[in-house]
Amino acid sequence: MKLKKRLDTMRKAINEHNYRYYVLNDPTISDSEYDSLFKKLEKLEKENPDYINTNSPTQRIGEKPIKAFEIIEHKKPMLSLANAMEANELINFYNKNIKTLEMNSLSYIAEPKLDGLAVELVYVNGLLIHGSTRGDGFRGENITHNLKTINSIPLELRNKKTSPPSRLEVRGEVFISKKEFSILNKNQEALGKNLFANPRNAAAGSLRQLNPKITSKRNLSVFFYDAGIVEGYSFKNHLSFLNKIKEWGLPVNPLIKEIKNKSGIIKYYEKLENLRNNLPYDIDGTVFKVNNYSLREKLGSRSRSPRWAIAGKFKAQQVTTVINNIEIQVGRTGALTPVAKLNPVFVGGVTVSSATLHNQDEINRKDIRIGDTVIIERAGDVIPKIVKVIFQKRKHKSKPFCMPKLCPACNQKIQNIPRDAVVRCSNIYCKNQIIGDMIHFASKGAMDIDGLGKQLVKQLVETNLLKSISDIFSLNKINLSKLSGFGEKSSENLINAIKESKKTSFSNFVYGLGIRNIGENSSRLLEKKFHGKITDFMNATKKELEDIDGIGPVAAEEVIQFWSNPLNIKTVQDCLNQGIHLSNYKKTPETNLYKKAFVFTGTLQSMTRMNAKEKITALGGRVSSSVSKNIDYLILGIGAGSKLKKAKELSVSIISENEFLQLINK
Repeated sequence: MKLKKRLDTMRKAINEHNYRYYVLNDPTISDSEYDSLFKKLEKLEKENPDYINTNSPTQRIGEKPIKAFEIIEHKKPMLSLANAMEANELINFYNKNIKTLEMNSLSYIAEPKLDGLAVELVYVNGLLIHGSTRGDGFRGENITHNLKTINSIPLELRNKKTSPPSRLEVRGEVFISKKEFSILNKNQEALGKNLFANPRNAAAGSLRQLNPKITSKRNLSVFFYDAGIVEGYSFKNHLSFLNKIKEWGLPVNPLIKEIKNKSGIIKYYEKLENLRNNLPYDIDGTVFKVNNYSLREKLGSRSRSPRWAIAGKFKAQQVTTVINNIEIQVGRTGALTPVAKLNPVFVGGVTVSSATLHNQDEINRKDIRIGDTVIIERAGDVIPKIVKVIFQKRKHKSKPFCMPKLCPACNQKIQNIPRDAVVRCSNIYCKNQIIGDMIHFASKGAMDIDGLGKQLVKQLVETNLLKSISDIFSLNKINLSKLSGFGEKSSENLINAIKESKKTSFSNFVYGLGIRNIGENSSRLLEKKFHGKITDFMNATKKELEDIDGIGPVAAEEVIQFWSNPLNIKTVQDCLNQGIHLSNYKKTPETNLYKKAFVFTGTLQSMTRMNAKEKITALGGRVSSSVSKNIDYLILGIGAGSKLKKAKELSVSIISENEFLQLINK
């Protein structure tokens, strides 16, 4: 018993030091003293394994990698926040809440909006039970084994002043500091591995490692800022919640502040925008939450976001750089896309060296030329784009840019289609198109061949091992052994993935063929029409195709053109001869969504559009990309656009995301 007591004392001491270091930022011992204490505990536990418990600070890293992530349902949905893109929208948010609550002023809790990965931790009687990602807001992935590697996350909550609640669901953001991100990428470079694009990607990638030992080397951090379900303890306001979880040992951002008026909101927003580049971690905005919980209840929530909180997004960061060249990329469909090659410049957390110019019309509209000095920004902190040209810095002899007459990949003629902004290569044997076809065919929404990615496909095409998609199913260990850096295990895994992919559906296979204007939804409509019989589809007339609700004349013509090429017929037949088996078609049962047509506008919060489409089609409905009189429902997401106006004009039924969820769950 003396040994057990000694071990418990050491564990409590280490946990207390972790709390002082990671939460209070006020350590009372040196790093060497801490390391010495930790090693003593490790030694004693190793010598006495019967006395080890799972919540010991030594047990943060699991012994074995897991095989896959389990799915965990959030008892309380992790809603997203509505965005304010400028200061006036924050003022409007404040004024609206004041008016709704019939109050003269309102207290808010202001905090930095961290650019990391949202997580939820569940503690039962003070012990960490599991942790998960936000996922779609309703379900996330179980990443407990990786979260335990983060030293600032207590495996057991402190209870010196107040005992923790019987159940505490706490939400936060996992991130990697700028310093640790730099170290990580230097190590990646030294090992010859791909660099992470930005700290957010690094944090997300680290948390999704199947081996926690890899995660443990990434030095991740976390701040907690919200609650899910809390049982056995009650809070009157958010500030008291934050103070209490800090007392229990959970790290809280020191920049969080109570704001009591609208001027304070603007001051805080502007202050953090100015601090942004000097902070040790990335932020992309601020968050404002009504402090009082009873007032939150009165304000309520929308289906996708609470009315009592808002995210103030910072303006897209802009920098100046120079266009060194304009290169032409040739895609899977033969489309030629101009891309500006830039002097590398750091903007919005990443180094940008290129930006798409879309097409000749866009180049003409902005009068973009090689050698121009331009302003670029990352729209939504994601996609780099050229905002404008600084004409005062333009070189005297610069010339307007014109798209080439010949394909840069195969030197064949370019096809200009009337009323189409995109120009295309007319050569079906163009190597870039073949590579694109292969990548698309192997993609997740199509044949889902794990391991057959872009780089490998390029290698296989360039070595003439792949000339057609049907050649994929002829690959063997002998073929693959010819590739540099491709070992026996890699070959075996790929061949097994190819074999597994042969069991597929009509819709996945047809989508994988890459017929222009035939996407995943259209493929499902075709599967329904032809009952999963590929030969009936191959022999279909244009009228038969146009009669399908959801397949327009343009798509019908593309299908006819595709099957008019004997090479395409041969390719499909070769695939079938290689053993591709299309699963038996099952007629969709008639439901309340049967034959109903849906259109999405804006961003969904509870699921991705892809997931929503799958649910609709599984219930016998269909999804369209545009609003017409034939549409039954327009589903409203965040940031609804022109589709909403058109739906109102045509008297199309407009439903919220919550109403949509109720519809599909009937």
